[in-house]
Amino acid sequence: MNHETVLTHARVVLDDGILDGSVLLRDGLIADITPGPVAGGVDLDGDLLLPGLVELHTDHLEAHARPRPGTDWDPVPAVLAHDVQLSGAGVTTVFDAVRIGSEGHGDTLTERARSLAEAVEHAERAGLTRAEHFIHLRCEVAAPQTVAEFEALEDLTSVRLASLMDHTPGQRQYADVEAFRRYVVGKGQVAPDGVEALMARLEVIAEEFSVPNRKEIARRASARGITLAAHDDATLDHVEESQSFGVRISEFPTTEVAAKAAREHGQLIVMGAPNIVRGGSQSGNVAAATLLDQGLLDVLSSDYVPASPLQAIVQLDADGRCPLVEGVKLVSGNPPRAVGLEDRGTIVVGRRADLVRVHTHALPATERHVRGRVVPVVRGVFRGGSRVL
Repeated sequence: MNHETVLTHARVVLDDGILDGSVLLRDGLIADITPGPVAGGVDLDGDLLLPGLVELHTDHLEAHARPRPGTDWDPVPAVLAHDVQLSGAGVTTVFDAVRIGSEGHGDTLTERARSLAEAVEHAERAGLTRAEHFIHLRCEVAAPQTVAEFEALEDLTSVRLASLMDHTPGQRQYADVEAFRRYVVGKGQVAPDGVEALMARLEVIAEEFSVPNRKEIARRASARGITLAAHDDATLDHVEESQSFGVRISEFPTTEVAAKAAREHGQLIVMGAPNIVRGGSQSGNVAAATLLDQGLLDVLSSDYVPASPLQAIVQLDADGRCPLVEGVKLVSGNPPRAVGLEDRGTIVVGRRADLVRVHTHALPATERHVRGRVVPVVRGVFRGGSRVL
């Protein structure tokens, strides 16, 4: 028996415009899209209907796994709490970031990488999650055990994305060593008078391991069919090296130079949505809005704020920086294309019925708020045609 749902009286965000109309969901897929209301359908009261967001880079699972320094939470409940928060932000597909390769300054979450990844797979298999979950392995190449840890996770079938990271101070994200100093001290990973010794030690380790680890992880990812991303490329040489490894995604390039080179090589460019919402990078690197204005931005990810992608595209539309139709491509249409998921991300007949209902709320003019600013409110989420939130 066919399972059908009609969502009507919606502003449906399509690839080429916004339609006042209705969408028929049948057996998990989008079966029809029609203008105008349909009698007997679920009335969305004029709210936006967007394709479900696809999240490629979220660090938030680790925040649930370790809610306070030194306090670990059970992995499966952590995954479920994370899942609810992402679904509440309109996400229907998520690549959960799991870090491997300890940098050796108080970061012990890498020791729990396998338990977190196994918890994601268990929750997904058991049908406990609202969104569909995959694993994004964030590989710190400037660490001695990274390749061995990558190899130890080869049996995990949900790993679909891996990123090559190097957070050695003095280059890439931390070209400004003061930004590194603020971060490690602010996180309580080292005392202020220990930062110089830490940086010297990390530079020695990186000199030995960074290049060979980068090459070997790229080789292993290619052999497993895992999409490869380069994290924080800053120079032409960085991008050329990434291209030689078969990198598909340029994740958070830190300079316009690197972003332009990535585009020339056909890499899809990912930036953090908090960068848009806050108006710039917290590390002093290139602003995401600058890349957007130059046509050098393909995907927005939540990074460390789950609600930020939806907030960013609504904010960009309200500010006249990027029409909502184009903004939705940054968070729904382009991300699945980057990782080979062609069955979702757009409201088209035959695609998966992963959808999100969004009400836009105008904030009042007060001393704290800009007049006319709007915020998105998620009122419903559908995964495979079934309402999950």
